Amino acid sequence: MALSRKYGKSVGDIIKIKSDFFEKNEDMLKLSAHQADALLLQPERTECKICKNPVGKKAGQEELYHSQRMAYYQCPVCEHVNSEYEDNEDFAARVYIADDYLANYSEADRKKYEARRDTIYIPKAEFLIDSLAKDGLKKRNIKLLDDGAGSGYFVSALRQLGIDQVDGIEISESQVQFANTMNGDDILTQVDAPDIASIIETADVNVVTFIGVLEHITNLDDILDAIKNNKRVKYVYFSVPMFSMSCIFEAAHQNCYNRHAGGTHTHLFTDKSIAYMADRIGFEEYATWKFGSDMMDLYRMICVSLDQNGNSNLREIFGKKFLPMLDDMQKIVDQHEEASEIHMIIKRKA
Repeated sequence: MALSRKYGKSVGDIIKIKSDFFEKNEDMLKLSAHQADALLLQPERTECKICKNPVGKKAGQEELYHSQRMAYYQCPVCEHVNSEYEDNEDFAARVYIADDYLANYSEADRKKYEARRDTIYIPKAEFLIDSLAKDGLKKRNIKLLDDGAGSGYFVSALRQLGIDQVDGIEISESQVQFANTMNGDDILTQVDAPDIASIIETADVNVVTFIGVLEHITNLDDILDAIKNNKRVKYVYFSVPMFSMSCIFEAAHQNCYNRHAGGTHTHLFTDKSIAYMADRIGFEEYATWKFGSDMMDLYRMICVSLDQNGNSNLREIFGKKFLPMLDDMQKIVDQHEEASEIHMIIKRKA
């Protein structure tokens, strides 16, 4: 049983931060198509990403749904939702493209960086710190490793809130350089993908975090085994995409960019598959925060569709009517356990 479950979070300025999804739908669709092309080249998935039960066409399963040229199958054992093709190393090499984050760096970028950190990542860091405090773990005793740290937003947020013993690891050299430049300190370390499991297994930390990372890991079994074997790790904090309302909205709007399922999200979690994953490594749910972007996805898709059909004036009217309701509507979705995203802390069993 979780120590706590909370629901909802105001979208605040997130719509502005995610403006590309509205304004560059065609470009985002092209990117998504490129990623789908890469996945369609891979072998058919024959077993569930989480529990290894047979899934897919070869298991004689009927597809759960179809979107952006890709079929999805739900595991009958753990209910995890798997795409029909494997997310292997070849797929990762084709879709994860290194960007030169520092090519046109300016002081304005630092302000944007801090705004994104404060809007999106500070609340997540506060959730972790507050939850651990309820279990008696004070800030000075937190020793944390953030895996797949990206541009360092979460590590930076934790440091802003007074967590000194925190490090981040990331495979992208350009993102590490960008994060360290934005923060004026070496907050991240570049590591190669094959070394990550051994780093986690030997790390002298009591908390490991994966913010929007587990769904991208091709060797997920190795990472989970590393956590299981490192007895110093008492808590794992992660956020992952869920099979949710957003999946249905996306399937119904095929001319809109699929932010949630598709692209580099080749599988989606459910409450049951998360519980299965946690139990497999000797952990259990400790604290959970469910807040999704389902209503924002629906809003975006309707706006894009209105523009595509020559109804931009109606889009403006729709926005004025819908946006004041968005947070309230999303909280209802969250409370009904249908949110597109979950933030969860799991704790090692006694």
